[in-house]
Amino acid sequence: MPRASKKMKLMAYVKTGPTATHNGAWKHPASELGDIFLPERYEHLAKVLEAGFFDGCFFADTLGLPDIYKGSFDTYLHYGGQLSYLDPVTVLPIMARVTKHLGLGATLSTTFHHPYHLARLLASIDHLSAGRACWNVVTSTTDFEARNFGMKDLPAKDDRYARGDEVVEACCALWDCWEEGAMIMDKEEGLFIDPGKVRYAHYKGEHVSTRGPLTIPRSPQGRPVLMQAGSSPRGREFAARWGEAIFASAADTANHVKLYTDIKTRMDKYDRPPEHCQVLAAMNVVVGETDAIAQEKADYLNSLLSPELTMATNSAMMGADISKAKDEKEFFKAAGHQGHGGSVDKVLQIMEKEKISFAEAARRPRGMVVGSPTTIADHMQEMFEAGGSDGFVLMPNLSPIMFEEFGRMVVPELQRRGLFRTQYTGKTMRENLRS
Repeated sequence: MPRASKKMKLMAYVKTGPTATHNGAWKHPASELGDIFLPERYEHLAKVLEAGFFDGCFFADTLGLPDIYKGSFDTYLHYGGQLSYLDPVTVLPIMARVTKHLGLGATLSTTFHHPYHLARLLASIDHLSAGRACWNVVTSTTDFEARNFGMKDLPAKDDRYARGDEVVEACCALWDCWEEGAMIMDKEEGLFIDPGKVRYAHYKGEHVSTRGPLTIPRSPQGRPVLMQAGSSPRGREFAARWGEAIFASAADTANHVKLYTDIKTRMDKYDRPPEHCQVLAAMNVVVGETDAIAQEKADYLNSLLSPELTMATNSAMMGADISKAKDEKEFFKAAGHQGHGGSVDKVLQIMEKEKISFAEAARRPRGMVVGSPTTIADHMQEMFEAGGSDGFVLMPNLSPIMFEEFGRMVVPELQRRGLFRTQYTGKTMRENLRS
């Protein structure tokens, strides 16, 4: 599809809790805290995103309490760090009930889960949502997660991705055990399921194996949309093979263009057309009626930040205690197999661009795009037309308020410019992503 006629794609990064990418947002007077465990919170969020014509949302998730910073989870708990207070999978059916088009995704690890369980769970969600399930495929990045699953520490990155490839292969084999039309349900003929359209998977790899078949018939999409965020060379290879939506994070447009081009180029060896993978740039916004109003809102929001929690959060994301590392060499030695490659890459890019030390760059809170609807749309259009992304993953500060304001003010501006849809055209999440 020529870029001139292509529309931006939008995904939302969400959490089952009040704190996401801005660690002080939960202290904001407008932040609701009393509904964390209520279904209504997630119903409302889903309705807001669908009203804004988002392709979907995905729940970020980490399977443990971060204790990398100072060897303790005290800072993370005391200051309200980003956690999942509910298993995200449990809220997806709730959100499916009040929407018709919004894609619904969960982050699930190939390192800690068996493919049969994953395939069964995701097929169920795809059925319940009428074809809107999405799997954010991760291999996990921290030892504190591994230890919750009986491991001493996290396997090496290449080993995790080798297992990840097999887990996705096995899931696909399980999803293909049922052919379309296997459910006959003919009362007069007495035929419920055609056994000739159901087969074993008989998948056997080096890391995982499964016989199959699933107990669950083929779902509307056949398999969920596969999302991925790996940025290391091995992670990019995994993304090029499997990813239909890539969660990309870089320091500026130039680095996004490099990442975008690399992913699209790698897809060729897997005989995948580039339009079958949407590379989505991470973005966190503060919108105001004018640039001055937006800046005032951002300044107040940033006054709520905890520098200590920023250190703890960045340590968890990067895989080592940044307060103890004098430079990047010392940091990488301490991190070992841990750390999210995208977070580390972004720090290194900021170091190079701003000519600052590793310690300074690693202590930075996540940046925000601040401005009026016109300013925000200008930023998005520049990135999109430069070939740095197919769209954006909107990461919240105040949630759901940021999404409400974005949908009310920025989406109409993008639509006015012909950059964003005015209606959903597909029945499934995959159809909307590719339209």
